[in-house]
Amino acid sequence: MTTQDDAGSVGPGTADLATDSAGERRVPRWAVPTIAIFWFGFLLTFVVRHVFHRLSGLLVLLLVSIFLTLAIEPGVNWLARRGWRRGSATLSILLVVFVIFVGFLAAIGTLVGTQIADLLSESETYITESVDWINSTFGTQIDPQAVVDEFTDPDGRVQEFIQSQGDEAVRLSVTAVSVIIQGLSVLLFTFYLVADGPKLRRALCSRMRPARQTQVLAAWDVAVTKTGGYLYSRELLALISAISHWILFQAIGTPAPLALALWVGLMSQFLPVVGTYLAGILPLLVTVIISPLDALIVLIFIVAYQQVENYLFAPRITARTMEMHPAVAFGAALAGAALLGPIGAILALPGAAMIQALVGGMGQRFDVVDNPLTDVEMTERARRARQDDS
Repeated sequence: MTTQDDAGSVGPGTADLATDSAGERRVPRWAVPTIAIFWFGFLLTFVVRHVFHRLSGLLVLLLVSIFLTLAIEPGVNWLARRGWRRGSATLSILLVVFVIFVGFLAAIGTLVGTQIADLLSESETYITESVDWINSTFGTQIDPQAVVDEFTDPDGRVQEFIQSQGDEAVRLSVTAVSVIIQGLSVLLFTFYLVADGPKLRRALCSRMRPARQTQVLAAWDVAVTKTGGYLYSRELLALISAISHWILFQAIGTPAPLALALWVGLMSQFLPVVGTYLAGILPLLVTVIISPLDALIVLIFIVAYQQVENYLFAPRITARTMEMHPAVAFGAALAGAALLGPIGAILALPGAAMIQALVGGMGQRFDVVDNPLTDVEMTERARRARQDDS
């Protein structure tokens, strides 16, 4: 009910709804446009989400292609300056990368297949030796023959499990074919992006003012530099890891020590944080067949090396090649893995380095005041002073 004060003004009891001349309520003018905008926004959001979900796989392939483009473009530019056509230079580098990758997979596949065949043919010997080692180490009284009979029994649980993995093998084969097709798609995208790189950049820059063109080209140069730094750091860490693990595998007599060392080195560096542990599964499986004690040594070495790498090698190499704080690199890897899985973890580090470099170049910088909290040389000076006193 409306009220009116002495001045004749309408009080706070007045309803917000408009009324017509007869005093009946009618819909405000803003209601219909608001409802229309709401439903239009809802439908647009639904369509965008549906399209993004359908194209998410393609977007990931394009993201990987851009990363490879930034990685190999310095090599293509180097060959182009020496008279090579960009198409031929790009194709040559991609073929080299493809051959190395396929050769590495073939070596690992041969190693795994050989070990599986050897395990199946010598299963009784391996089972007996493993059970004897367990009995002598832990004081148990397990009958080796009983374990062998259980393993070879056609109606036993072991054979039933092996037979049940037939569907899983088919699924893995289909997944492998899908990965191969996706890999070829990435190579094709990368070829066109690199071979026609100057044309693509000219087309983009032609839509911008000269000042903006300079900024865009500088950002592209930073992206190429940081991606190259990322690959350099990963390759250097992979080399150190491969050499360290090769020495161990060679010392304990692990089959195919070089192939296993390369596997651990590459997997541990291109799958950050957890890559070492995942890469260690294969040498553990290969070693445990021969000697459980050697497998225990491998496990201890893998865990210990991961700690040494995290606290000694990786912070120094990553900070120098990518100029990124180790905490930022670790956080970027976790964020990338949460968004896109292993591929995101691989691409997160160069992406974070590029963003850090671009943001660091913005704004004005000032001289830092003298303060113990900002004195990065204080520890080194104190160490030298103690050495002089002694």
